[in-house]
Amino acid sequence: MLEEVERWLSRRSWSAADRPVDRLVTAKQGATVSVVLPALNEEATVGQIVTVIRRELMSGPLPLIDELVVIDSGSTDRTGEVAAAAGARVVHRDAILPGIPAVPGKGEVLWRSLMVTRGDIVCFVDADLREFSADFVSGIVGPLLTEPDVQFVKAMYDRPLGDVAGQGGRVTELVARPLLNLHWPQLAGFVQPLGGEYAARRSLLERLPFPVGYGVELGLLVDALHTVGLDALAQVDVGERRHRHQDGQALGRMAAAIYRTAQLRLSRGHLVRPSLTQFERGSDGFVPRTHAVDTEERPPMREIGEYAARRAA
Repeated sequence: MLEEVERWLSRRSWSAADRPVDRLVTAKQGATVSVVLPALNEEATVGQIVTVIRRELMSGPLPLIDELVVIDSGSTDRTGEVAAAAGARVVHRDAILPGIPAVPGKGEVLWRSLMVTRGDIVCFVDADLREFSADFVSGIVGPLLTEPDVQFVKAMYDRPLGDVAGQGGRVTELVARPLLNLHWPQLAGFVQPLGGEYAARRSLLERLPFPVGYGVELGLLVDALHTVGLDALAQVDVGERRHRHQDGQALGRMAAAIYRTAQLRLSRGHLVRPSLTQFERGSDGFVPRTHAVDTEERPPMREIGEYAARRAA
């Protein structure tokens, strides 16, 4: 590991317990914080997450969180209804920037969320978390309220696979961590580089391009490094993350998108074929299924005319 990274680990890695909520409320000093939950068919978990955030971080005369928005990415279940009943503002992906046709993908939803939120700090939290703790929010928002030089904060945590500790995060260990160590060794200190829980200053997010699909976490992390430098990045231990795990083929598609995102950042020249063929056993043997790999990226939000007009209003 680079000496620079070792120093960074001692300076920019914390625990959620280091910054109690009452201290963070005092440290806000007029700053506003938005929480965004991207959601696609998460009726089983989104309500409990919203309830915990509202109860523990939005109650009282001086709330830590000012705005809680669930962006529905085209759910076919009761995700929007459950989230609204729990107290979130629910916005459908297609209602945001209707002049720009939406494409499927998590990164697409995160990018569009900048248009319908107002916070100086924006915190993203996946909507499939189980046994959710408010530390997932307060922990990663904390350094942005207490450390003026920090601009981007990732959560770190244990990821069990079923009852087996530490075996979650398979795409992280097999794809993302090798890529980062080989090509961006300054980022080798991040425990969960692909984690969906992170917070950043709006002034940084609106300057970054957003890969529309699974590559969004790696893309934002690499681009944040190049934009503001390692010392402006941080991570916070929030305990344990439990969520719904993807099957092997879904993980393969995720890995392909992440590799494509990395390759795009390594070279703007020749890129690999943007598709992935996988195999499923059918009645007559193995059947090939070819899937497109997410290749599109949204430009920095500040380049979008509607966003610029809103900021000027």
